Amino acid sequence: MEENNSNSKKSGLKLKVISGLAWTFGERILAQGVSFILSIVLARILMPEQYGIIAMVLVFINIADVFVSNGFGESLIQKQDADEVDFSTVFYCSFGVSWIIYIILFFAAPVIANFYNNQILVPVLRVLSLKLPVSSISTIQHAYVSKHMIFKKFFFSTLGGTLFSGLVGIAFALAGLGVWALVAQYLVNTLIDTIILFITVPWRPKLLFSIESAKKLVGYGWKLTAAGLINRLYIELRSLVIGKKYSSADLAFYNKGEQFPSIIITNIDSAIGKVVFPAMNAVNDNLDKLREISRRTLKTTSYIIFPLLTGLIIVAKPLVQFLLTDKWLDCVPLLQVTCLFYICQPMQTVNFQIIKAVGRSDLCLKLEILKKVLGVSMLLVSMNYGVMAIAASNAAFAVISMLINMIPNKKLIGYSMFEQFKDLVPATCMSLVMGLFVWLIGLLHLTPILILIIQVIVGVCVYLLGSWIFKIESFQYLFLTAKQYLNKLTGLK
Repeated sequence: MEENNSNSKKSGLKLKVISGLAWTFGERILAQGVSFILSIVLARILMPEQYGIIAMVLVFINIADVFVSNGFGESLIQKQDADEVDFSTVFYCSFGVSWIIYIILFFAAPVIANFYNNQILVPVLRVLSLKLPVSSISTIQHAYVSKHMIFKKFFFSTLGGTLFSGLVGIAFALAGLGVWALVAQYLVNTLIDTIILFITVPWRPKLLFSIESAKKLVGYGWKLTAAGLINRLYIELRSLVIGKKYSSADLAFYNKGEQFPSIIITNIDSAIGKVVFPAMNAVNDNLDKLREISRRTLKTTSYIIFPLLTGLIIVAKPLVQFLLTDKWLDCVPLLQVTCLFYICQPMQTVNFQIIKAVGRSDLCLKLEILKKVLGVSMLLVSMNYGVMAIAASNAAFAVISMLINMIPNKKLIGYSMFEQFKDLVPATCMSLVMGLFVWLIGLLHLTPILILIIQVIVGVCVYLLGSWIFKIESFQYLFLTAKQYLNKLTGLK
């Protein structure tokens, strides 16, 4: 009887994970696809310098957002028996902190503008920072959705926010409002996302607050917040250095080069992170099951991400020429180097989720401190040799971070670095084979758009056909999982 219950729970968790991944992938792919198309339209209307201004401001807003978003939501997900008191308590803490941070940024705006020697940053920062109080609300909504694994709620909120905000941004750009088109897009996106979640998610804040609950949840969450802050400071430090030491156009090229591979990671890696952390947390007392989920996640993410980023490195130039026009060609080498950085992301994410799931937020913090000390040292060395050197040092740092995140999990769940690299071999080999075929197509003397189309078709066919011929496990798993999920949907009908 107990065995049947165990199998039933195992099957139920698997279906929840599959359903969650399906909805989350759908949300990220569709929303980011729409966002990508809209961003291409905006990039053709606006100048790189205007994107650079927003990038300068976002350095400080993204850092501030860590205090609002990181730790608070994850502490609710991690606590198995989180109730209405816990959710309401964290909501008021997050909302209060967001307004304190907004006031600080409001009065710090002139100082930041003087740092960059660009006074337009004062009103832009003061207006765009209003997204922080709105984000504090959506943080708790996201935690509720993730904890209950009802990920289809994200699909509608993200898509609605992305589509409506993109249209607003384009309308502002066509009206000649320049940088304010991007400000409007960011603000409206956050606002619509929060409104739709408020309508579709059953949770509402109540007049409940517990000091004891706050202490326990913040006790777990502050370490993740600190780890997130260290990580965000490190990420934004590069933009800060480029914006200060070089030009706003250089910063725009750097950020635009990062956007293409970032879209892939946002669609896949972050989507899996949303689903896998609650799933891991649900079985954190069963190390065998936790190791099984970890291995499957690593194999699956690498199987999907490796070929996409490998192909992107090869097709970067014709892709940028076709989508953004020649005025953005300076971002091509930066895009290619950034792909090398993001290739390491699946391994970093999976291993970090494992450490969080077993409740070792203290270890998360220690690892982030170690990694970022190394990263800052590499940045200080590279910053005087140009933007390309900065991007290359970031790619090298990603390899080091990946290894550091891997090491503890041999002891925590028995998943060694050697086993992890072994699990990555099939995806790596197939991606290199596919990349060779795609590169050979690029030698043809054809128009950029024709080369791009042929490269994409050949790349997909070679990768899938090779996976089928060599019976790559992840290919078979994804095929059977998709079939199982479709059968489930059909059964519901």
